[in-house]
Amino acid sequence: MSPDDHAFAPIAGAKKIESGVTIVPSVCPHDCTSTCALDVERLDARRIGRVRGSMRNDYTAGVICEKVARYAERIHHPDRLMKPLRRVGPKGSRQFAEISWKDALDIVAEQFIAKARQHGSETVWPYYYAGTMGLVQRDGINRLRNEMKYSRYFSTICVTLSDTGWIAGVGAKRGADVREVDEYSDLVVIWGGNPVNTQVNVMTHAMKAKKRGAKLVVVDPYRTGTADQADIHLAVRPGTDGALAVAVMHVLFKEGYADWDYMRRYTDAPDELAAHVATRTPEWAAGITGLSVEEIVSFARLYGQTKASFIRCHHGFSRSRNGAANMHAVTSLPAVTGAWKYKGGGALYGHTGMYPIKKTLIEGLDMVDTSLRELDQSRLGPILTGDREALKNGPPVTALLIQNTNPAMVCPELELVHKGFSREDLFTCVHEQFLTETAAFADIVLPATMFLEHDDFYTASGHTFFQVTKAVIEPPGECRENHYVISELAKRLGAKHRGFDMTPWEIMDESLRESGMWDAETNWRKGGQDFHLGFETSHFLDGFAWPDKKFRFKPDWAAYGPRGKEMPSLPDHFDVIDNPTPDKPFRMVAAPARTFLNSTFTETPSSQKREVRPTVMMNPEECVALGFADGERLEIGNDRGKTIVHCKPRAGQQKGVVVVEGIWPNRNFETGMGINALTSADPGWPNGGAVFHDTAVWIRKAP
Repeated sequence: MSPDDHAFAPIAGAKKIESGVTIVPSVCPHDCTSTCALDVERLDARRIGRVRGSMRNDYTAGVICEKVARYAERIHHPDRLMKPLRRVGPKGSRQFAEISWKDALDIVAEQFIAKARQHGSETVWPYYYAGTMGLVQRDGINRLRNEMKYSRYFSTICVTLSDTGWIAGVGAKRGADVREVDEYSDLVVIWGGNPVNTQVNVMTHAMKAKKRGAKLVVVDPYRTGTADQADIHLAVRPGTDGALAVAVMHVLFKEGYADWDYMRRYTDAPDELAAHVATRTPEWAAGITGLSVEEIVSFARLYGQTKASFIRCHHGFSRSRNGAANMHAVTSLPAVTGAWKYKGGGALYGHTGMYPIKKTLIEGLDMVDTSLRELDQSRLGPILTGDREALKNGPPVTALLIQNTNPAMVCPELELVHKGFSREDLFTCVHEQFLTETAAFADIVLPATMFLEHDDFYTASGHTFFQVTKAVIEPPGECRENHYVISELAKRLGAKHRGFDMTPWEIMDESLRESGMWDAETNWRKGGQDFHLGFETSHFLDGFAWPDKKFRFKPDWAAYGPRGKEMPSLPDHFDVIDNPTPDKPFRMVAAPARTFLNSTFTETPSSQKREVRPTVMMNPEECVALGFADGERLEIGNDRGKTIVHCKPRAGQQKGVVVVEGIWPNRNFETGMGINALTSADPGWPNGGAVFHDTAVWIRKAP
C-alpha cells in the first residue's frame, strides 16, 4: 500500500483542534523501552506542530520526553539532507556534489559488486543500528545481507550484556509490568538507569508510587536527576553493582529475610547461594563499592522488609566488562525474598521476549548462512583498521552500507574508527537525515526519512504494547525510506526475495497475520495490541522460562560464549573491569544527557542550548584538592585517546568517579574528537557487548 492509499486519508480517532490542524496517532521509534504512543499535530501534508504523549496507551499515559515533544525542530531542521550526494573532496571534508537517486544507487551497486568480486562477498558489511527501532525500516537491511551473503552482524552496542545477564537467571526477556508500580509497589528500586533523562515514563510511574508513600531507591554512580527524586541514593563505584547485590543477599540470609519456601520451589541452588554469600559481608562490599557498611545494611533491610519491592533494572550498570554478571546478581534479589509473589513486586529489565512476531519475511531469515563470519558492531574500529581477530581471520571490510546510526560519534575507540573510515580503499554509503560525522566520510550520501514520514511497527521493552504506525506527513525533498533503498539496491545487485517487491505495509500485514497477531490496520486503529501475560505468568508463578521452571542462581555461563567458563558460578563481584591505576586514577561513565539520545538530537537547537558544552562532573572535594575550578578546561584521556572538557563540580558521586554526559558531536570538542575516543572496544563477558561505562582515565589541566 502506498502513502497515497492511506497515510493522508481521514484517520479513525483523529480530531481537528483548529482550522487545518489534525491530531494524528504515531509511535516514537527512538527508545526501545519507552516506545511512546504519540499524538502529533499535523498542520498540513508536510508539516507538524507539537508532539504529545497519547492517553490511548496507559504506560505512556500522556507523557513523553522533552526531546520528542519538540520534534518539529528536528523534522523541519534547515540542515536536513534533501538530495543524494557524491563525495568530491577528501574523506571527512564535507565536500559533496548533488547527484540523482538513480546514479547514486548505481554507483553503490557497482562498488559492492566490484568489491565482492575482488575479496568475496563477506567484504561487504551492511551496518546499522537503532536510529529507528521500527522492525521493517531498521531490520530490513538484513534481508539484503542474507540474500547477498554479506558479512553477518553481531549487534552489541546496547543490550547484549544486559540481555545475557537477565536471561541467564530468568530464562526469557520479560518480567513484571511497570504499571503495577502505580498502585501496588511499596518500594521501587531504579538500578543503573536515569529515566529522568532516558525513560521518562518509568519516572512517571515511580513518582505515582512515591506520592502514595512508597520508598524510591536509586543505585547509580552519580547524582542524576532521578537520584535527586529518591529517598535513598546509593552512589556505587562503576562496575561494582554485583558486589552490592551479593552483600544485600548476605544480610537477607543472615537476618531472616530470605523466603526459603519460595526458593525451594522456584530456584535451583538456594543452599549453595546461602553458603556462598555468607562470606560476602557488607564490610567486604564496602571496600569494593565505596558505599558505607551502614548504607548497604540499611538498604538490605529495607528491601528485605518490603514484600512488594520492585526493581527496575536498566541498561547502564551492564555496560561494563562484568555487566552480565552484575545484571544476574541484581535479578537474583527478588528470587531470594520471593518478591515475585506480590503485585508490585519482582523486577523488570525488558519485555521484548513476549511478542510472537515472526521476522522471517522482514529480515530474510530463511536465507541465513551461518558459515559466513559475524562481525561485532562495537568493534568497528579494530575491524576497519585490519585487526585479524576482529575480522575473524577473513577478508578486509572494503564496502559499507550504513543506516540508522552514526558510528563516527557513537562507537568506542573513535581514533581507530576515524582512521578506518579514512581508508581510500573503503567504499562507504550512508543513508542519513543530516550530514553527520559518519556521512562526512561517505562516498555516497542518501537522504533519509524520519519516523513520521514512513510506515513501520514496533515492539516495546518497557511496556507490553505492540504498535503499528502510518506516515503522518510526506517526506521533504528527495528523502526516501530505508526499505526503498534496500529494495532498489536489491534490483541492481540481483538479490531475489519477495520482500523486496512488497511495500512496508504489505510486509507488516503479512508478518502480523503469520504471527497470529492483529492485522496492521486493526492494530493501528485500536492504538496497539497489549500482550500482557497476566499476573501469574509475568511474575513467573507458573515457573521461570527454563525446562525445570526454576530461577538459576547458577547460570550456565559457558552456554553463552567461550569466556563464560571464566565467570563465577554464583552471583559475585566479577573483577575484570578497567580498574584505576596510578597513571589512570579515575573511573569514567559516559552517560546519556537529558536532551541528547546518542547522537540523534545533537542537531536540535534547543538540545544544544540546554546542554551548553561537554563537561566532566567531578566530586567537589576532589576538584578542590586538585585545584580544578568550575568551568576550567581539563584534558581527559587514556592510552586510547584524549579530549578536552570543562570541569563541573557535582555533589553525589564518589572521589575517583567522573561522568561525562551526552554523546556530543566531535566538532564540539577542541580536539575534534569526542568522548568515545576514550571508551574501549573490548568485548564484555561472556559473549561480547559494549563497555561504555567501564573506562579508566587520567585528568589534568588542559594545556
